[in-house]
Amino acid sequence: MQSDQLKRRGFITLLGGAAVAWPLAARAQQSERMRRIGVLMPYAENDRDTPPRVTALSQGLEKFGWTEGHNVRLDHRWSASDAESTRRFARELVDLAPDVILTDTTPVTAAVLRETRTIPVVFVNVGDPVGSRLVASFPRPGSNATGFNNIPLTMTSKWLELLMEVVPRTVRVMFLFNPPTAPYAERFFEPFKAAAS
Repeated sequence: MQSDQLKRRGFITLLGGAAVAWPLAARAQQSERMRRIGVLMPYAENDRDTPPRVTALSQGLEKFGWTEGHNVRLDHRWSASDAESTRRFARELVDLAPDVILTDTTPVTAAVLRETRTIPVVFVNVGDPVGSRLVASFPRPGSNATGFNNIPLTMTSKWLELLMEVVPRTVRVMFLFNPPTAPYAERFFEPFKAAAS
């Protein structure tokens, strides 16, 4: 019994505390059932960086006692940053009713959250989860989503500072982004402008 509890805790911890939506009673009754994780990534399945991502996730889960095919099933979807594929796969994963959905990037996470407000969603590589209204705040997400922000808004000012150290005579800098894949970019532009002044 204790071993099962440790495995469940490890699974929950690994996925960023997504078990908020898993009632304690349901976990106790279904301790032996196969868990299901939906995974929606904005990369192409045949992208050279895809296999290492899949391997890293599987190895991370295994460290906590979750072995694919034994006690956990991973349903991967790869949208290749195509907005229509992202929406379709988000719907598809929600229809599978997984225990949790893992997403990567702001557009992918937003697409999944439009489809469900009950299945826990754990995101990575989201530029500004609060500003994008994916969560209410970092300490209290206030929804079914939680995750990791690896690029703080102030990072853009550091980029400019570094550029000025490398090329001190720089007088004009361009800030480029693709609005469909970086809807949060405007918020990154404010610290960038402040540093420029």
